[in-house]
Amino acid sequence: MTLRKRDSVLLHLAAVFTAVVILVPFLYMVVASISPQSNLISKPPKWIPDHLDWHRYSDMFSGSSAAGSTFKSAMANSVIVACCTVAISMVISIFGAYAFARLEFRGRRMTLMMFLATYMLPQVALLVPMYIILSGFGLLDSKIGLILVDCSLVIPFTLWILSNYFLTVPRDLEDAARVDGCTRVGALFRVILPTAKPGIFAAIMFSFLLAWDEFMYALVFTSSTNSKTVPVAISEFAGRYTTDFGLVAAGGVLAALPPVIIAIVFQRYVVSGMVAGAVKE
Repeated sequence: MTLRKRDSVLLHLAAVFTAVVILVPFLYMVVASISPQSNLISKPPKWIPDHLDWHRYSDMFSGSSAAGSTFKSAMANSVIVACCTVAISMVISIFGAYAFARLEFRGRRMTLMMFLATYMLPQVALLVPMYIILSGFGLLDSKIGLILVDCSLVIPFTLWILSNYFLTVPRDLEDAARVDGCTRVGALFRVILPTAKPGIFAAIMFSFLLAWDEFMYALVFTSSTNSKTVPVAISEFAGRYTTDFGLVAAGGVLAALPPVIIAIVFQRYVVSGMVAGAVKE
């Protein structure tokens, strides 16, 4: 066996192993969501259900039960919060990243590092200050307050990705557009953004995932079904004395569908965008 062939075989084996490690828990979650509760709590556990039980999904889609009604409301809240967070974060990040990538001013790199440092702070360290701020503005237990909080988490991340990606766009393209009469904003929209589509799609994808999966802020800053998101709703399926593991699994499957669909649709943009975004000045 040649060295190249051996490396190829090892690479494929590693890829298969990684895929199995990642997909097996998700596969079991799907199986658990349609398994009777008796199978899930039996000892030893039964990996193959005696019969398929679809009532959890029907309850969630119809909202006929309390858990189903809560989950439907939480899904709607998560969609609103995630989409609004992505929209606001991308507008701010695009203009901010362009400024960091193209404009020369004192403390440019230091300022960008400070934005990134806020992203590195543990969320628990920011809970009390954010709670006081939201309480002062009357935004506790509201989707608007949660959107603003999620933006504080997402913007530093997308700003870092896009600023590094914009650095990979040749300055000559922008200079040529400005010679033809474009302003900086015109060059941004006509030259930079079309060229930077992979990085933008990657930033949209990851900002959506951050907002969709965010749990701690949503748990602390929301208390009613009017603003609770999917991660909080799923956590409440666990009772004090007993837990319907199948219901938790069904909620996890439904909650995973939007991010998975988006990842499949934009996967080539995500990979190329993250690779190019790793290039630094």
